[in-house]
Amino acid sequence: MNRRSRIVTPTINPARRRFVQGLAGGGLLAGLGLRPDSAMAAMNANNGQHNGPSTLHGPVFDLSIGQQGVNFTGSPAVATTVNGSLPAPTLRWREGDRVTLRVTNNLPVDSSIHWHGLILPSAMDGVPHISEGFRGIAPGQTFTYQFDTVQFGSYWYHSHSGFQEQTGVYGAIIIDPRGPDYRVDRDYVITLSDWSDEQPERIYAKLKKMSHYYNTRERTVGDLFSQVREQGVERTFADRQMWNDMRMSDRDISDVTGMTYTFLMNGQTPADGWTGLFKRGERVRLRIVNAAAMTFFDVRIPGLKMTVVASDGQDIEPVSVDEFRIGVAETYDVIVEPKDDTAYTVFAQAIDRSGYARGTLTPDPGLRAAVPAMDPAPILGHMDMGMAMEGMDHSDHDMSAMSGDMAGMDHSQHNMAMPKPGGAGYGSAEPVVHGPAESGPHIDMIADAPKDQLNDPGIGLRNNGRAVLTYADIKNRIKTPDPREPSREIQLHLTGNMARYMWSMNGIKFADAEPLRLKYGERLRITLVNDTMMNHPIHLHGMWSDLETGDPNYIPRKHTVIVQPGSKISYLVTADAMGGWAYHCHLLYHMLGMFRTVIVS
Repeated sequence: MNRRSRIVTPTINPARRRFVQGLAGGGLLAGLGLRPDSAMAAMNANNGQHNGPSTLHGPVFDLSIGQQGVNFTGSPAVATTVNGSLPAPTLRWREGDRVTLRVTNNLPVDSSIHWHGLILPSAMDGVPHISEGFRGIAPGQTFTYQFDTVQFGSYWYHSHSGFQEQTGVYGAIIIDPRGPDYRVDRDYVITLSDWSDEQPERIYAKLKKMSHYYNTRERTVGDLFSQVREQGVERTFADRQMWNDMRMSDRDISDVTGMTYTFLMNGQTPADGWTGLFKRGERVRLRIVNAAAMTFFDVRIPGLKMTVVASDGQDIEPVSVDEFRIGVAETYDVIVEPKDDTAYTVFAQAIDRSGYARGTLTPDPGLRAAVPAMDPAPILGHMDMGMAMEGMDHSDHDMSAMSGDMAGMDHSQHNMAMPKPGGAGYGSAEPVVHGPAESGPHIDMIADAPKDQLNDPGIGLRNNGRAVLTYADIKNRIKTPDPREPSREIQLHLTGNMARYMWSMNGIKFADAEPLRLKYGERLRITLVNDTMMNHPIHLHGMWSDLETGDPNYIPRKHTVIVQPGSKISYLVTADAMGGWAYHCHLLYHMLGMFRTVIVS
């Protein structure tokens, strides 16, 4: 990213340098000529607190997409909502039922609903012009989705039209199993999201003109002097020269930050916070959905251990942790067991530490816990660029201080499986090959030595003194349904140019890309290579992504896979769903370029 070419300085509202915690009592307004009772749809009937969306049960649903007045920050704005609710109502189904969802579009533009992570026919997947025969839902029209639920667990739904997901069209789905499930006393959904009073089209336009517009943490002269005091002049200037020569910044963590975002938990600002009640000794299940447009969250509950029991809706062998990172579009289910009559803060800090969402687990609605301070803002290192560490001259760099340094990392909580590259479950043994399209002004980086980082919790979480979940910890609770070896491998590179805000796969943007064609019934491997310095959540519609973590017998199944900066990751796919499917980065403002159509035939 060419920092030297940037000569325009954004005008930053000083009040936005620290993220807006929101308006106490803010949320939905009864404006815009909509139902006046819709502003109260998410209010808790018992204590009057605005405490999250309602839950709709049953196999038949009527959903209406429209506009709704909101006020999260003290400034009135307009959201796009489902049934007048933000988040949209939680839908609760039962495994094996046939569900019918009549979705009416009351917007002046086309809309749609995608059922994220659900296995269903292509025609019901809800992606305009990719799902079989689906062209979107025109203004004033109703589209009926109907399909059988062949799974259980925690999922979510959202619009796949324009930027409507950013403005409020998202909600949780809970599918109860017909068989036994974990015994719990309370069961809560926690939906995380990022709200901006700015129109998403304006956000995108700003990023295209100046990709660092929302980054208020670029290095300053003060940072330079501090580094000189810590490392000396020679080492400091060698480090700065390295970054300048690469035309990159070690502070590029998130494209859109708390400078414009207010982070919400179940539609509640940090000023209010969501509230979940418990009684001492109860087992409480929290189903956490990251429905944000652009924000990764690091989630912890100070004073409580969390037992992770499901990932992306799929039961896993329980793992006890203090903290986990949830990428955009992922879901995790955890169980907590409060032993005391005290309140606990559910704390979800943004990956770049520009803000947080919060809630409270409490035995008394009037009792609140302290909100912890955010961790230091992370800084990128060599590993996050996929740089070869062997043979590199480190004489001018303090490697022990780098965020990417793996030395001394506590792996005691992780499964260090012996590698067997190439076999099903063990990941790719193929060399990384950069194609001819990965050069030119649309590409600002390639990873010359990407490694799998399954045991790495990620930037900002390494060596923080807490037990943090990694992908290596996730083990499916049932045996791998399809143990076949892959018959072929597809290597896809996640590519881009941050300064120009251009995103692509294999250096080719979606508009110019040919579809990926899979043969029905085949078992193949997809290896993703991240040639950028950002985390990317990659979502394949309609089929499971069986993550290769080193245990071929209990391969975890995911619908969204996080690819860390400068790394690679492999998963297996059984092409068991005919038709057209979307395959893309789930960061909303990356999706226009980092996208492919998959055709199974």
